Amino acid sequence: MNAIEITGLSKAYRGRPALRGLDLALAPGQIVGLMGDNGSGKTTLLKILAGVLADWDGDVRVAGHIPGPESKAVVSFLPDASFLPDAHKPADSIAQYARFFADFDQAKARQMIDFFGLPWDRTLKEMSKGMREKLQISLAMSRRAKVYLLDEPISGVDPASRDVILRGILSNFDEDALLLISTHLIQDVEQIVDSVLFLREGAVLLQGSADDLRAEHGVSLDALFRKVYAS
Repeated sequence: MNAIEITGLSKAYRGRPALRGLDLALAPGQIVGLMGDNGSGKTTLLKILAGVLADWDGDVRVAGHIPGPESKAVVSFLPDASFLPDAHKPADSIAQYARFFADFDQAKARQMIDFFGLPWDRTLKEMSKGMREKLQISLAMSRRAKVYLLDEPISGVDPASRDVILRGILSNFDEDALLLISTHLIQDVEQIVDSVLFLREGAVLLQGSADDLRAEHGVSLDALFRKVYAS
């Protein structure tokens, strides 16, 4: 069974299409890069898969479930905005996740927080943007989920932090799960993705294995992205 099955998915905001009859099938056991220019529908797609966005048309299945309570139990979603209270310290956030998610592994979260070198005695308000990103990723990747949805997890942080974050994600990724990572920093994630999905104006522009696409076009994924979106 595919981790994600989508047929004819459409979503509009105030009459303006965000997704246009999108068809997609993604198997488990891979990391997929979700790429596209601004307004291509990446965040809308992730929110629908995460079950936090309603009023769409089409058929969507996540781990065999229509987006809702059953799918949310097996999906770990990292939105592109900060979602933890400023007054939280890491231990507070761990306790909150433990209350909300039955599949949350507290020991794993602590290990990731230590891996990232985050201070246990600081509140989120006292942390830098990069630190907050690392804490939120630690929490999201510490669920024993079947599908991980990460929306721009390395945006707004310096290149050194991006490398550390990606290493943390890789070290805690279950090889039987699906990880769908949205980003515009293609050069940074090219080293970790197994396949890619390019969106444009709410539809699939290009999809395939990362190795196959590089071999077919003779360029890196970053160069391919620049080429196809310039045309």
